[in-house]
Amino acid sequence: MKGILGRKVGMTQVFTKNGKLIPVTVIEVEPNVVMQVKTVDKDGYNAIQLGVFEKKEKNATRAEIGNSKKANTTPKRFLKEIRNFEGSYNVGDVVSADLFAKGDIVDVTGTSKGKGFQGVVKRWGHSRGPMTHGSHHHRVPGSLGNVHQAKVQKGKHLPGHMGDETVTIQNLEIVEVNKDENYILVSGNVPGAKKSLVLIKTAVKDNGRTKVDEVLTYTKETIVDETIEEVTDVKEEVTEESVITEEENVKTNIEEDTSNEIMENTNEEAKDEEK
Repeated sequence: MKGILGRKVGMTQVFTKNGKLIPVTVIEVEPNVVMQVKTVDKDGYNAIQLGVFEKKEKNATRAEIGNSKKANTTPKRFLKEIRNFEGSYNVGDVVSADLFAKGDIVDVTGTSKGKGFQGVVKRWGHSRGPMTHGSHHHRVPGSLGNVHQAKVQKGKHLPGHMGDETVTIQNLEIVEVNKDENYILVSGNVPGAKKSLVLIKTAVKDNGRTKVDEVLTYTKETIVDETIEEVTDVKEEVTEESVITEEENVKTNIEEDTSNEIMENTNEEAKDEEK
């Protein structure tokens, strides 16, 4: 059994190379820290306790602070124990998103959205009664018990608290795993509201699917290298032109200096002749 804790971010969609659209759920999977290790000799069963998402130390109990110090980490907000975990782990080890791979079949467990106190029409999908001709049976449950038992049987559909239950969606396929950005894309919907805790674990009823559709990846083309090459070429041209212009300026200055010296010499000779 493999498992990791994450946080539901939301839903989006990806495309495969054969043109198929797959709705996916984005699950943020920060590195999970092994907080405790349970063994058969000491505890009677094998399991590890995973912790994820940091918690302020002022909001943690002394027991939580002590356990976190044993694992050489900070107190964690969510803790979950997973039995018969694959592999051998020690306290303080890190479990990251690459625990799973693309194409793995998993079960995702979360807490469904709470709907509050609801009637039988919304909670159980009952049809309503007639709304006209003096009928007083609109959205009420109807008959409750029978004559012989004189009680309401267990499992009767009645109004009550709807939602806020632990729900598991089975046989979901992992579409993408990104360890660098700490997220996993899971096909289909996942129970719970946004930012709620979810548990991804190995599927119990794996149907043996092996074919994985290749998902399209989009990469932005950058023209930085070309721009740099163009800039360097322009700089080289400018430097060459500047060198040529400097050489021409030096030549013109030398010619002007020589012409001025010749003029001065001729003027001095003329003055000597007049004297």
